[in-house]
Amino acid sequence: MTKISNSCAQTVVVLDFETSGLSPNQGDRAIEVGAVRIEDGVITDRFQRLMNPGRRIDGFIESYTGITNAMLAKAAPCAEVMDEFADFIGDDDLVAHNASFDQRFLDAELKRVQRRYGGSFACSMLAARRLYPGAFNHKLGTLVEYKALPNDGSFHRALADAEMTAYLWLAMLADIERDHALESVSFEVMQQLTKVPKASVDKFFRRYH
Repeated sequence: MTKISNSCAQTVVVLDFETSGLSPNQGDRAIEVGAVRIEDGVITDRFQRLMNPGRRIDGFIESYTGITNAMLAKAAPCAEVMDEFADFIGDDDLVAHNASFDQRFLDAELKRVQRRYGGSFACSMLAARRLYPGAFNHKLGTLVEYKALPNDGSFHRALADAEMTAYLWLAMLADIERDHALESVSFEVMQQLTKVPKASVDKFFRRYH
């Protein structure tokens, strides 16, 4: 039997960024952050802020997100928002859908304000690819429909996407506990799951019996 860490996968911060483009290395900036805190499987807190990147965003991003330049002109600057967000996440572990994207922007924006976070990331998209091979694809909207998860029909706004990702995360934990007869699932197990070959998922969970 493999020892399971005490780090609880049901106590995490689930986050999502809307951004001016695809890469902070290309000069793109965060324009909105949304997050929910899950404690013992229940959403207990929320964080949502628009942030002014100090430049105009293009028409495609306005159309894609519904976030306009007029809205951003009234928003607090990125530095102020990210300082608040660093306080919000603290040392909690973090979850995002396509986490490599959100982690790049989180790292880049926190570096600008000389802040850090103490937790580590897990990717709900990579986990879902292993747990739900029958889904048409593993985009967040597809999985929300596939699992009949709560949603208000809004996509590509940070808090709405974070909340849907949180419901997906909790659904995956429940499905693992039911399908693989586990009493609980640690955060480290979820991180390891994202790297397991898809054909080896059942074998992977048998290690924890």
